[in-house]
Amino acid sequence: MRQMAITRDLGALVAAGVAAGAGAAAEIAIGVAAGISALAPGPARAQDAAAQANNPIADTQAVSFQNLYAGELTGINRDANQFYFRYALPFRAVGAQWLMRATLPVNSFPDAGGGTTTGIGDLNILAAYTFDTGNPAVSFGIGPQFTLPTASDDAVGAEKWQAGLANVLFNATDPTFQWGYLLTWQASFAGDDDRDYVSLGAFQPFLFYQLGQGWYLRSTGVWTYNFASDAYSIPVGLGLGKVVKTERAVVNAFVEPQYSVATHGDGQPEWGAFAGLNFQF
Repeated sequence: MRQMAITRDLGALVAAGVAAGAGAAAEIAIGVAAGISALAPGPARAQDAAAQANNPIADTQAVSFQNLYAGELTGINRDANQFYFRYALPFRAVGAQWLMRATLPVNSFPDAGGGTTTGIGDLNILAAYTFDTGNPAVSFGIGPQFTLPTASDDAVGAEKWQAGLANVLFNATDPTFQWGYLLTWQASFAGDDDRDYVSLGAFQPFLFYQLGQGWYLRSTGVWTYNFASDAYSIPVGLGLGKVVKTERAVVNAFVEPQYSVATHGDGQPEWGAFAGLNFQF
C-alpha cells in the first residue's frame, strides 16, 4: 500500500510538471512567429531570434518532444521517466487572442511489485488569454487548464478529472537575458472515488542567457507543491540550448541537468535531467 501511495504521489507531481511545462520542465521553447519571419541576416537579429525562441505563450504554432528523467526518488530510491508530446496553437475567441497548449505524456513509474509500469498518462490542455502589454517583447497570459483521465494504466495517471488556472509572464526586452515564470494550480472535481484527491500547485521560473550564434544557457526547473499531502520539490537546473532557423521551422534543442535543493515527502525527485526538441512554424 505504501508503494502504491508513493507511485500515485509521483504521478500527481509529474502531472503538475506537465501543466507547468516539465519539467515538464517545462515547456517552453516556442518562438515569436512575427519576429522570426522578419529576421534579416546578421548576428544581432539571430541573437534576438534565439531570445524569443523560449517564449511559452508566443503567437505561433509549435510541436515539442520532451523528456524528464528523475534519477532518484525520495523514500524509495527508484527512478522514473516521462516523455511527452506537446502541441501549441494560437487562436482568436470572444474578440481576444488565445494560445491553446495540449500535452500528452508517456510515463514510466515504479510500481508496487518492484518493477516499472509504462503507459500513456493524463492529457493536459491549457488555454491562455494573451494580454496586449504595449511592448511586443513582454508577454503576459492567464487562463484555465484541464487534465483528463486518459491514462492507459491506473499506475501512470491520477484517474481524476481536474481543472485549474495558469498564469505566465515572459520578458525578452533584453536581447541577452530573458526571464519569466509560469504559475499553475489544478484540483480534481470528479473521477475514481478510490483514488486520492488532487490539489497541485507548480511554479516554474524561466532564466535564459544568450551566448551568441543561437547558443544559450537555461534554468527552468519546475517547483511543485501538493496541497493534499504537503509534499514538495524545488529543483534548480543549469542547461545548454541551441536555436537553429531552417526553411520550414525554427528548431530549439536543449538539455538541462537538475538538482532538488529541497524536498518533502516520498516520491520526490532528488536529481534529474530535462531535454527537448521543439519546432515552431
